[in-house]
This record gives sequence, C-alpha cells and structure tokens, in this order.
Amino acid sequence: MGKGKKEKKEKKGGKRMTKKQLVEKLNDLFLLKSDELISIKQIYSELKLNTHPLKMLCLDIIQDLILDEFICEPEKNKYKLKNLDQIITGIFQRTTNGKNSLLPEDGSPAVFIAERNSAHAMNNDKVRVALFAKRKNHEREGEVIEILERANDTFVGKIKIDENYAFLLTESRTLANDIFIPKNRLKNAKNGDKVVVKVIEWPEAAKNPIGEVVDVLGKAGENTTEMHAILAEYGLPYVYPESVERAANLIPAEIPAEEISAREDFRDVLTFTIDPKDAKDFDDALSIRKLQDDKWEVGVHIADVSHYVKEGNAIDKEAFKRATSVYLVDRTIPMLPERLCNFICSLRPDEEKLTYSVIFEMNEKGEVKNSHIAHTVIKSNRRFTYEEVQEILESGQGEYVKELQMLNNMAKILRQKRMDNGAINFERTEVKFEIEEATGRPLSIYFKEQKDAHKLIEEFMLLANRTVAERIGKVKGGAKPKVFPYRIHDLPDPEKLEDLKNFIVKFGYKLKTSGSKKDVSQSLNHLLNDVHGKKEQNLIETVSLRSMQKARYSTFNIGHYGLAFEFYTHFTSPIRRYPDLMVHRLLTRYLAGGRTVQQAKYEDMCEHCSEMEQTAASAERSSIKYKQVEFMSERLGQVFDGTISGITEWGIYVEINENKCEGLVPMRDLGEDCFDFDEKNYRLVGRKRHKTYSLGDPVKIKVARANLEKKQLDFTLADAQ
Repeated sequence: MGKGKKEKKEKKGGKRMTKKQLVEKLNDLFLLKSDELISIKQIYSELKLNTHPLKMLCLDIIQDLILDEFICEPEKNKYKLKNLDQIITGIFQRTTNGKNSLLPEDGSPAVFIAERNSAHAMNNDKVRVALFAKRKNHEREGEVIEILERANDTFVGKIKIDENYAFLLTESRTLANDIFIPKNRLKNAKNGDKVVVKVIEWPEAAKNPIGEVVDVLGKAGENTTEMHAILAEYGLPYVYPESVERAANLIPAEIPAEEISAREDFRDVLTFTIDPKDAKDFDDALSIRKLQDDKWEVGVHIADVSHYVKEGNAIDKEAFKRATSVYLVDRTIPMLPERLCNFICSLRPDEEKLTYSVIFEMNEKGEVKNSHIAHTVIKSNRRFTYEEVQEILESGQGEYVKELQMLNNMAKILRQKRMDNGAINFERTEVKFEIEEATGRPLSIYFKEQKDAHKLIEEFMLLANRTVAERIGKVKGGAKPKVFPYRIHDLPDPEKLEDLKNFIVKFGYKLKTSGSKKDVSQSLNHLLNDVHGKKEQNLIETVSLRSMQKARYSTFNIGHYGLAFEFYTHFTSPIRRYPDLMVHRLLTRYLAGGRTVQQAKYEDMCEHCSEMEQTAASAERSSIKYKQVEFMSERLGQVFDGTISGITEWGIYVEINENKCEGLVPMRDLGEDCFDFDEKNYRLVGRKRHKTYSLGDPVKIKVARANLEKKQLDFTLADAQ
C-alpha cells in the first residue's frame, strides 16, 4: 500500500516543488536544449507538471525569464534560450526626438540607442550594437559600434540658402538634424527649391551631416515638383532613363507574318477591352463566341510583353528594378517605356496584337468544361470604359449587349462560387480627384465603387490567374512541382482577429474566430455584409483589413486565403507588374518541356517585387494625402461632420464623412481635462469629466490648419464641449 501511495504522489508531479526548485529545473531544461524551440506542452511533459497550480507557477516563471531576457518567445507558446551575446546585429530606427532603437535580427525586443551612442547611423541602416549591462526595470540599452550597410543616403526637402552656407530642411521624421550643404555642392538650386540631397559624410564631431544636391525637383508648391518629391522620398524613379527609351524605340511595331502563323488566330473573334476612362495601357482583353447548345468560348487575352522584352536586356533590367508601375493621383510612372506600355504592347482597338491567352470552354452555368493556354494574335473590336459597360448592363441596350450580359452572368456565378468556398468580400471605396489639368489643383473629390462592370473583368482575371497557377503547381503522383512565382496570402493573425471581435461587439456585431478557415471567412463576410451602408462601415472595414496579412509573391505556395484559392498567381498584367512577366516566361519554358529554374534566385526576385509593391502603395497613399490636404487648405475655418477614425496618445484622428479627408485633433484641443489612452478599447477617457472619445464616434470638426509640407491636417472640435 505504501509503495502505491508513493507512486501516486510522484504521478501528481511533485506538488511540493517550490518556486526556486522549478526555476532551477526550467533553467536546466533550456540550457540542455539550447538550440531547440520548446512548446509549453513539452515543458509540462519534461518536468512532469501535472497539477494546475504547478502549471500556473511555471507560466509565471516563464514570463519572468522572458523579462530577464534569459529566454525568448519566437512563436506563441514556444520558447527558446536567448542568445546571450553582448554584440548583436539589427536595423537601426532613428527618430527626431533622439529616442533611437535597434530592431535585432533575432526577433528579440528592441534596444534603446541614445543619440550620443548612435555613431550617426541613419534610419534603417544595418548596424552592430554593443549591449550595456542591463539595469533592473530599465529597457535594454546599447551603442552602435559599426555601420554594416547604409539603407538610404538620399533625402528630399526644401533648400534654405544663406550668404555663406545652405541647409536642407527635411520633413522626415527620421532625421534629427538638417543637412549642411557647401555652396559649391548646390547644383544651381535656388532658395526654396525642392531638391534631392545625398549625404556624403557625417564627421564624428559634427552635429549635422554634410550633403550635396543630386537633383533639383523644382519650386516647392508646384504640382509636378511635389509629385516628384513624393517619388524621390520613397526612392522611386520619376524619369525614364534615355538609354532604355532608345532601346524601346528600336523595337518594330509590325508583326512578322511568320509570327502570326505560329500562333492561334483570334483576329476574327469578337474581342474587347474594358478599362478606366483615363487608361492608356490595356493589359487584357476578353473574347467571346458561341459554340453549340449552351457552350461558349471565353478567351482571356493578355499583352505578350515577354515577346518584346527579353530577359536580361536593358529594358528588362529597368523593369525589374521598378517591379511595378506607380499610380499617383495625377500621373502614372510606368514600369515599361511608353512606346511599349502605351503603344506596342497595349491592346488598342483595330490593331493586331500579340497576346498570351487562357481559353475557356464554359456553359451558361459558369462551369469551365475545358481550358488551354496558348500564344495568340488578336484584333480588339472595341475599347470600352467601365462606365459604358455598366450602362449597357443596366439598360440592356448597346453594342455587344448579348455577349456582355452572358459574361456578366458567368462572372456572377464564378464570384458566388468563390464566396461559397470562403473568399472574403472586401469592397474598398477608392478616393479619386477631379484635377485641374494646367495646375494639378484638386477641384473635387469623388469615390470609385466596384460595380458589375468591374466585377466582370475581375472574375475572369482571377479565373485566368488561378488556371495558370494550377497548370504548373498541381502535379500528380507526389512529383515535385517546378519553381514558379505564386501570389500568396496567409491566414489572418489570430490575436488581431480577437481584437477585431472584441472591437465590433461595441457596435452590436459578432465574429467567429475559431473553427475552419471557411467558417472564419464566412463569418467575416457576414460582418462585412451587415455593416454595408451603415455609418460605421468604413471604420469596421478598415479595422477588419488590419487583421489580415498582406498578400505577397513567393515561390513557396501556401495558397491565397482571401480568395480561397489553393493555387494563385499573377499572369494578367505584365505591362504594369514584373511578376506577371516572370510568370509568362516560366510558363512558356515549362509548357515547352523545359527544366525547372533555381528557386533561391526566383524567391529573391519575388521578395524584391513584394517590397516594391508596398513602396509604390505608400507613394500612392502619400499623393492622395497631399491632394486631400491641398483640397482642404481652401476650406480653413469650415465645419464638417466626421467620424473618429483613429485614437492615439497624442489626440484623435477624424475622417470627414463627405470626402474622406483625415486630420488630427491634437490632445491640447480636446478640452480642459486629462485623458487616459485606453488602447485595447480604442478610446480616450477624461479623468475629471469622464468624457470619452471612441473609435467610430460621430463628431463635428472645424478645419484649423493645413500643412502641405507635412501632408497634415489639424482640426478642432466644433461640437459644444
């Protein structure tokens, strides 16, 4: 009996274990498995922690070990012995207030770097840092001992020229000091010009870096100057290299007869393009013809850029560097030279064009009965705008009405199938401007909505992209698929989904955050449908989008969560996206029986394209913000209805309902009270009067200031306080 009792006590996990003993056991376990990632379940099992109190004690100790930086948590509920080196590498983050930091490569917490210990490192530089001894209850601190790689040595700003010297005044939040420019390094810039300056040195004892003007953008405040300044700020090109333009001008527009005879001929099949009214680069066209019974042939024809742009030539190198066309408010900065993107490759009406096509045999129920991929030649019968097609679909009258209605019916069925499979229905409203042509001044703001004409094109492009990805990615019998660039989209961040769930409860909505992928996405769709047309629609859509991961390019296929596709790529826009050009070339190679390519090389190319896509999107947002501030600068003192769109410790952001212009009501203008920032509940709460400002609250604001340099609007509350 005694023996049985003893065994039972041991089985319960040694409940008399003290905190000190458990600390020692945990230390020993992490040191023994120093290179392993250990889950919390493994820890319980290894240390035989079978009782609830011991498990709770273990979790408390683990949090202490993380705070003491003995271990880290690279993944949720998985822990690892921390690298205890005193010299670490990472990315330097500079701020204007001197509170700089290092983001370590190993994912450990940020390290504080005082300005005096920064060694004049610039924002996003890769540096080596020596850690100081850690003080209890203080954040980690260190000093830069070596700058390994400069991230950026050019800055954009306004030049101020005095009698003996000049300075670049930047609005960058990442440079504490203005850049000193010697008089002989001005490149004919005039006082007040916007310029691009390259930092050439930052002497150890000097307060300011020393630079030289590398480009004069023009007079500050002029539209083209400001648009070029936005591009330069993000390191994007604003002119096309003459040598590349010359190479494009040598490409003949005429198509040789032998090229046409080598392709499937669609010149006599009804074909049209549908694009925005101001578009010049027509990437894609649709053809349609009746076969028999309820069968139709639908062709998705894409500009065959790879026929004209050969891998490794001057045009290709420039296109890869850019990786995408950039669409600012009033201009397009194309990926390809104008001769190619707007003329030779663009699928203009009544012109013979070379295309790469996915041809579908479909019935009237929207089912794909057959498909094949082919190099083709087309001759577009008509260039439609979205507005023209929408009018035909709504009125039931107009050119090619029967064919457009058939395509629209098929598109609606395809869309419904996607939604039933768990695709997420994000329909974001785009802000657009009516611009005065001569000056670039914004005259009015309007919103572009997705209507049936847009959705028609979208569904057939999605179908073509998915079909191409499946053709290469889906392999039989356990064979390894060939290397290919996919467009991937990961599952939402579980913590952000929980935050979204807790946030929308305040508005009376629910969200399912557990269960299958399909369950969660369908619950998200219910939410997006429920908020449609409500005053909180834009707000909840924005917070929902923040819970999503960003889509990107990769040769490692994990599927596309948002579209609910196992295989997806970008094939349909090679005039404006480099990954589509990569896909065209590899597809041609593989369909001809070619061997697979080197994965590491193509993964690097995918990463570059993903980064450039994000940079271009940031520049596009910046140009919209600039035009919004310019628009509101003519409305100072006016009162508008708005909605609180952001809550921060320095004030509340308000979006004006009628034009979506966003501005800040600084904390000092919120009335005579001290406010606490409740980050979890997206609100500010007054200590004395308990006045609450919450995300989504309606407010009236008055436009107080419009700072074009900072692209910043300041509002004051017009409501009675």
